[in-house]
Amino acid sequence: MNAPQAETPQQGRTRLRKVAAATIVGSMLEWYDFYLYATMASIVFSKIFFDHSDPATASLQAFATFAIGFVARPIGGIFFGYLGDRIGRKRMLFITFCLMGLCTTAIGLIPGYATIGVWAPLLLVAIRIVQGLGAGAELAGAAVTSYEHAAADRKGRQGAWPALGLNLGLLLSSLTVYLLTLGGDAFLLAGGWRIPFILSFLLVLVGLWVRRSLPETPEYSHAQDSPAQPRQPIREVFTTQIRGLAVVFFLAVGYNALSYIFKTFSLAYLTQFKGVSAHITSLSVTLASLVAIVAVPLFGWLCDRYSSQRVLMTGGVLSALFAYPFMALLSTGQSMAIYSAVIVGTGLLAPMMFAPQGSFLSRQFPVQSRSTGVGTGREIGTALAGGLAPLWALAMVAQSATHSTLGVTLILACSGVLVAVATLFDQGYRYSRHKN
Repeated sequence: MNAPQAETPQQGRTRLRKVAAATIVGSMLEWYDFYLYATMASIVFSKIFFDHSDPATASLQAFATFAIGFVARPIGGIFFGYLGDRIGRKRMLFITFCLMGLCTTAIGLIPGYATIGVWAPLLLVAIRIVQGLGAGAELAGAAVTSYEHAAADRKGRQGAWPALGLNLGLLLSSLTVYLLTLGGDAFLLAGGWRIPFILSFLLVLVGLWVRRSLPETPEYSHAQDSPAQPRQPIREVFTTQIRGLAVVFFLAVGYNALSYIFKTFSLAYLTQFKGVSAHITSLSVTLASLVAIVAVPLFGWLCDRYSSQRVLMTGGVLSALFAYPFMALLSTGQSMAIYSAVIVGTGLLAPMMFAPQGSFLSRQFPVQSRSTGVGTGREIGTALAGGLAPLWALAMVAQSATHSTLGVTLILACSGVLVAVATLFDQGYRYSRHKN
């Protein structure tokens, strides 16, 4: 059941506009924060929140706070995923958005190490963990909501809405950093880094206004009236749906290792080992985001045309093949090579694997436990790969006498293969009659 029974065509279009706005804005905020935090962790936070008498140690500590945020994501994914199946997609999305957005603003208000000493990094870590609770369910909730509101022949396109929000968030944050660094990095270090965090409160207000009128998904409403509705979706996921959970988990591990090395490790590597300014790295992400905004709808359409499984598999294989060229281009330290690497990795390959996930992940589970299954599998995988892969990659380069990136290349190649292999075990045939 894909639409309310008494819904007119005009009401259907109005409903979908609300869903699109609600899911895109939520994903936009999550990834606005993602790029801001990744950029500031690699450039600013080691000097603001930590004792920088040992710059190398301070840099690793600052970057570790980025990884710490992932510790809470599985907890948030499981808990809020469960709430999504018990109290509804709409309420869960409203709660997670508030939690995530207010924490982003709070980061911009934390005093520095010079003012409050060790309390500065402790506050940063505490807020980052709380923020991770909300972020752990935001993407899964947005993907499931978009999928369940879509008609059978548009699951791929509407399931890609969170991916569009992701790249709009990257564009907004990278463009902000680019403008703040027009005169160099000095303004950021002098306090300018706080501006985009505090201004995110405006995005929070817009998001809350949009999500207030978000309708519940037709599929969830219909399932609530069914006697087959499980009382314990967590138990269902870990007993009768373990194969779908495994597919989501391994896909999340592979994709996030690729995505976070493309987007996060690259920033820290270029800044710390190649002396590239934030002005150049932020412009590279801005350009990649512009490309991705066009690419995401195309990949969503391809999911409806050929299946999300095929699009995902192709993205994994191409990412594995691009592993060596990506690192080789970054290693030159030249702006045009950097732009090319980031545009292909972040602007084309990452969207090619992310756009299909809204439809592919959702169809691994029945509607009664879908939010729990997607939130649990994806966020456990994201915590392992998204938090550890870029940190591990950065540590490997730092420990190498020649700052070799061979180990990072191997991580990228293996991750691409893992994405492709995970799609072979698609469980969607068990819960869906259509190919997306």
